[in-house]
Amino acid sequence: MTDDALWKALADPTRRLILDELAQREGQSLFEICARLASRHALGISRQAVSQHLAVLEDAGLVRTRREGRYKFHDLDTGPLRRITARWLTPRTPEEAP
Repeated sequence: MTDDALWKALADPTRRLILDELAQREGQSLFEICARLASRHALGISRQAVSQHLAVLEDAGLVRTRREGRYKFHDLDTGPLRRITARWLTPRTPEEAP
């Protein structure tokens, strides 16, 4: 995962809404995420489109998935966010700068 993939994932407003929903309630299925986007944000988006957004978020390391039986659950992973914010929030010597 590169920082570019992370920034690309965060650039899309729909993906940020998905992350907001996972921050409020982890362990959601695709159906649950779609329902929350529709009911809480009036976002009429297909399950396939949400699935594609989740794949981008997963590739960026922001979403982890786990399977239980035939269900796939999605969880937020804030590790990549901490890593990129540390770039500016953590004092570094000139030799350590990216």
